[in-house]
Amino acid sequence: MPDSTQTELSADAPAAENEPAGKPDEKDGAERSAAPSASPVPTPAEPSVQTDIPSLAETYAEFFPIGAAIEPFQTEGLKAELLKKHVNWLVAENVMKPDAIHPAEDQYNWTNADRIVAFAKENGMELRFHTLVWHTQVGAWFFKDPEGNLMTDETDPAKREANKKLLLERLDRHVRTIVDRYKDDIASWDVVNEVIEPADPDGMRASDWYKIAGADYIATAFRAAREAGGPDIKLYINDYGTDDPKKRDRLYELVKGLLDEGVPIDGVGHQTHIDVYGPSIENIMASMQKFAELGLDNIVTELDMSIYSWNDRRDYGADIPEDILTKQADRYGELFRAFRENKEIVSGVVFWGIADDHSWLDGFPVKRTNAPLLFDRQYQAKPAFWSVIDSLE
Repeated sequence: MPDSTQTELSADAPAAENEPAGKPDEKDGAERSAAPSASPVPTPAEPSVQTDIPSLAETYAEFFPIGAAIEPFQTEGLKAELLKKHVNWLVAENVMKPDAIHPAEDQYNWTNADRIVAFAKENGMELRFHTLVWHTQVGAWFFKDPEGNLMTDETDPAKREANKKLLLERLDRHVRTIVDRYKDDIASWDVVNEVIEPADPDGMRASDWYKIAGADYIATAFRAAREAGGPDIKLYINDYGTDDPKKRDRLYELVKGLLDEGVPIDGVGHQTHIDVYGPSIENIMASMQKFAELGLDNIVTELDMSIYSWNDRRDYGADIPEDILTKQADRYGELFRAFRENKEIVSGVVFWGIADDHSWLDGFPVKRTNAPLLFDRQYQAKPAFWSVIDSLE
């Protein structure tokens, strides 16, 4: 997810370049009685954590882990209590992205990333790393030659080849340094993020990485991660819109080719930024099945569900219609039923946030009130939460 100064579509892709696919705990009687089956429970004036409702992570323990993306400040206070109640997997929204953790060639910032790692370890949670390589939120220094010139501006063939070599050397060191630090604490890694763009030449995103090094940067990153982290860490290629057949097939072609070359890819991360109207659950699952046929794992890495369709720019404000919340609940329930029915190919589900008070969708595609998660702005369980819980019945 972007920070508050950014506008992106998948929490991880520049708005100008991105569009969504399909568009250009044990449940005992006391816990179940907390469900809003009779009359709604009044929303508290201040945020609070409900202690008498089921835990998402415990409820789904026999199927897969439940995760959430967080910022360091959320490791304290009520948000931390909400996380401890409901998830057993964490990923950093921003502080492990390239520019945050490696802003200059000889500078690494570990403090914020270490804080999330420590919180996870203290609370018995697993971790994912997001992300080693990305076309945005990455230091400009990567793409400058020794004289400080932009590598993408170079036209001399010999110098372009030297620049490619330098870029891949920098990338190799970047990956090895980070993986070596966290390999004993983090088992699941987004190695490269959002490298497919069907509208760009060859269907590959025309990033500075690709313009300078072609697809070699992808193979370099995966190989460096495996060599630094060893055989036990799991390495993923992550993208949004994988439900779109055109994008899915181009990603499949890329991944299959890399696997044929011996590049160590363990799975595909499906961001799954969707809305209450689409895409279809069938398309989401068909993509996962296609990659499973390659022997790859699938993870839902950035799940949220906007209450607006892609072309809808209205703002419900604080008064979200009940029928919209019901539609969201029904769709979340259907989605989680599909995940459970396919648990042999889906190894985890990570929400991009935990409650509606903190979501990148409040700023994209326009500034407004959105409500994409299972808990509202007061940290109270929404109908969508109960739909996810009740879908087990």
